[in-house]
Amino acid sequence: MNRKIIIAGGGTGGHIFPAVAIAGALKQQDPSIELLFVGAKGKMEMEKIPQAGCRIEGIDIAGFNRSSLIKNIGLPYKLIRSFFQVNDILRRFMPDAVIGVGGYSSFPVLRSAQAKGIPTFIHESNSFAGKSNILLGKKATRIFVASDGMEKFFPAGRISVVGNPVRSVIVQSRLTREEGIRFFGLDPALPTVLSTGGSLGAKGINEAIAARLDDFGKNDLQLIWQTGKPFAEQAAALGAGRNKVWTRDFIPQMEYAFAAADIVVSRSGAMSIAELCVAKKPVVFVPFPFAAEDHQTVNARHLVDKHAGLMVKDSEAKEKLVDTVLALAKDKGRQSELSSNIGRLAITDAGDRIATEILKAIKA
Repeated sequence: MNRKIIIAGGGTGGHIFPAVAIAGALKQQDPSIELLFVGAKGKMEMEKIPQAGCRIEGIDIAGFNRSSLIKNIGLPYKLIRSFFQVNDILRRFMPDAVIGVGGYSSFPVLRSAQAKGIPTFIHESNSFAGKSNILLGKKATRIFVASDGMEKFFPAGRISVVGNPVRSVIVQSRLTREEGIRFFGLDPALPTVLSTGGSLGAKGINEAIAARLDDFGKNDLQLIWQTGKPFAEQAAALGAGRNKVWTRDFIPQMEYAFAAADIVVSRSGAMSIAELCVAKKPVVFVPFPFAAEDHQTVNARHLVDKHAGLMVKDSEAKEKLVDTVLALAKDKGRQSELSSNIGRLAITDAGDRIATEILKAIKA
């Protein structure tokens, strides 16, 4: 009989892309396995998971809104409703295991599965665990983490340090730089900068790029600019008529963007770093300043200390970011050093290791 697994979570690319990587590894190891994703209605997983060729069901769940307390009035109702919806999904699908990758939707799915005695697995991509994962970890069968020292959040005997799973399209990419640049309709003769603020965009990065957009063309640099939805319209207007600027809110084919890029500007979330290590690109990190325990700054500093990246604070991005990129673009030796050092930190088999442990546990 085919085994069935639910993968729950989402909200950002940092949760969705490792979920897709784990799903791919499970399918590779057991092609007969049946997978179902569960996500939050209205969140990006409801669009991105079907694009990756996977099936998903949505539940009514939302997180606590810190900026507008009035928006939290319906939260208890949504939470209760989500548990009814999850119980219905579990009854219909009858999974052999449930995997949580973080995000609002993972909590009711894993909590309900644990109450029914279904084996549950967690993937925690950050060095600072989220609150719901800490709660769920108490009863989880196995917790997969990216780095050492996670015993302060989870039971030590159930932790597996595996790294962060990177999508196979990035790990297995053999695209040339020219193929990447042609994909965006740009000129292979010119150095190319990729600016990405993650799946939802990055205000600090976008505003810094927008303020100095002319300087890219003046220095014969091309720009691939992923803005996220909130800044997309403004960026499109700024980029209009500039043949050296390509801009969109989201890049589904990041393997082409990485192939095209000579230099990358990025946030320093755990998944962004995992992908950039595999891509072996010189990176200027601009950490998201409001991440829990400021863990994005910790992540970036870890790379800077290994001469595997540069860092500009979000608060200083408008003054320093573009100048840092321009200086790096002129320094081929520095680019080569950064590229070589970040490449040494790449982990390409995390998804396979997670899939192997899950399949072994549910066979036992």
